[in-house]
Amino acid sequence: MTLKRILGTLALLLTPAIAFAHPGHGDNGLIAGISHPIGGLDHLLAMVAVGLWAAQQKGAARWALPCTFVGTMLIGGLLGFEGLNLPALESGIAASVLALGLAVALAVRPPLSVAVGATALFALFHGVAHGLELPDMSSPWAYAAGFVAATAALHAAGYAVVRVLPQAAAPLVRLAGAASAATGAWLLAG
Repeated sequence: MTLKRILGTLALLLTPAIAFAHPGHGDNGLIAGISHPIGGLDHLLAMVAVGLWAAQQKGAARWALPCTFVGTMLIGGLLGFEGLNLPALESGIAASVLALGLAVALAVRPPLSVAVGATALFALFHGVAHGLELPDMSSPWAYAAGFVAATAALHAAGYAVVRVLPQAAAPLVRLAGAASAATGAWLLAG
C-alpha cells in the first residue's frame, strides 16, 4: 500500500467529522458518539496512540491493547452514564495522552500485564468522560455504539500507519508519539 493510499484512507476516516462540523447534528446519539472521540484533541491523540503503540508490540499485545482499551472504555462509559465521576478526570485524560505518547516515542515494550493494566486505566478515564458527556437528547446505546466504533477506527488507523509504513519510517512514528506526549504535558499544565 502506498503512502498516497494511506493518507487518502485516513482522510476518508476523518471526513464524517468534517461533514458534521456545523451545528444541529449533536442530538443524534450515534453521531454524537462518533464525533466525541474524533472532535476532542485529547481523545483523538490517546486513541491513535493506542493503535500506534499496539503495532510496535509483539505477540498478543498487538490485539490485547486496543481490545482492552475499547472494552474498558465501554465499562467506563456505562459508569459515566450512571453519574460516576472520577477525581481528576481531565488530568487523568491528559496524563493518558502524555503517557501513551511517551510509550510510542520510546517504543516501550513492557510485560503484557503492565501494558494492559496501564491501557485499562487510561481507557477508564476516557470512558467515564464519554459517559458523563452524554447529550441530553441522545440514546445512550447509540451514543455508546458511536464512541466505540470511532475509538476502534482510531486504534485501527494508528495500527495501520505503523504496520504499513516501511521500517525506515519508524522515527516518524516515534516523533508523532513525542508530539502527542508534548501535547499531553501542555494539557496537564493548562
